[in-house]
Amino acid sequence: MDKIDWWAYEQEARAAGYSIVCGCDEAGAGPLAGPVYAAAVILPPGADIPGLDDSKKLSEKRREALYGVITAGAAAWSVARVEAAEIDATDILSARMKAMQTAIDALPVRPDIALIDGNRDRGQSAEITTPHRLIVGGDGKSASIAAASVLAKVSRDRYVVAELDTRYPQYGFAKHKGYGTKAHYAALDEYGPCPEHRKSYLKKWEARTRDDTGEVRTRGDTGEARTRSDTVEARTPKARGDIGENIVARYLSEQGFAILSRQWRCQYGELDLIARDPSGLICFVEVKLRKRGAVVSGREAVDARKCERLRKTAACWLSGYDADAPARFDVAEVRADPDGLFHLDYLPDAFR
Repeated sequence: MDKIDWWAYEQEARAAGYSIVCGCDEAGAGPLAGPVYAAAVILPPGADIPGLDDSKKLSEKRREALYGVITAGAAAWSVARVEAAEIDATDILSARMKAMQTAIDALPVRPDIALIDGNRDRGQSAEITTPHRLIVGGDGKSASIAAASVLAKVSRDRYVVAELDTRYPQYGFAKHKGYGTKAHYAALDEYGPCPEHRKSYLKKWEARTRDDTGEVRTRGDTGEARTRSDTVEARTPKARGDIGENIVARYLSEQGFAILSRQWRCQYGELDLIARDPSGLICFVEVKLRKRGAVVSGREAVDARKCERLRKTAACWLSGYDADAPARFDVAEVRADPDGLFHLDYLPDAFR
């Protein structure tokens, strides 16, 4: 196998009169959640970076080591990202182009030409405007592009682990980095999407979920969900309780809460859901799935004796988390109407 000349494209560009050459690549086009990242790098001609390669061919440990080498030795570098909401509002190709052009524009030195990985330079709403050359498989052929691929990949992985996994630990982002693994889809089945999920990437999952009459889907701010009431009422009390908790967990996740635990037990009792709101407040949520025609409300069903058990159980959980953490008790009532439409009434700070 012929040895790769990692500097051939940079040398060709300089021979054509382009003095300052940058490489550009993106990372994170495929995951179900989180932003897409891009990096732009200008390397000194002939820079020696042992082990440099396409980031996809490198181990996480090797990428992390190269990140420091590249940022320390580059003449200039920058990283940019486009959020999941914008990916949904436009399209992933446009988001990739915008991220790459933003990274190029953020370089402290204006490049004469950019070497771009891939064969596309424009989407419906964004394009590469800097003079450029497209190189298919460029992250395995050009030193500058390979360096950019490493910075983009490491930057995105760090964000996913430090930010997304911390805010939404129930999805296991630190392990799968947002990609569509079996574990990720299982978490979606249980909790529904969070605000960082790319809704445009979940159409097949949503279709599958709608086809499953035993599954519950939340919709909008009301927490309504559609399924077959007769199927639900035919289930065991435990199964019905799980359905109610699924509805509430998905609703909370869509509101930006992190689900910390479900059906947590100690000697005093059980907590249906433990969540952390966007401000960091711990919420102990008692879930009540009410049958059709029920007269007593969910809050009324939590009597003084039940409240006391919940307080003791919450104190037990907090003793292993942070005894002084601010917390509150919420009650979520899920009711099914005759048409099989579930309604969620969420009462924050229901009792003290």
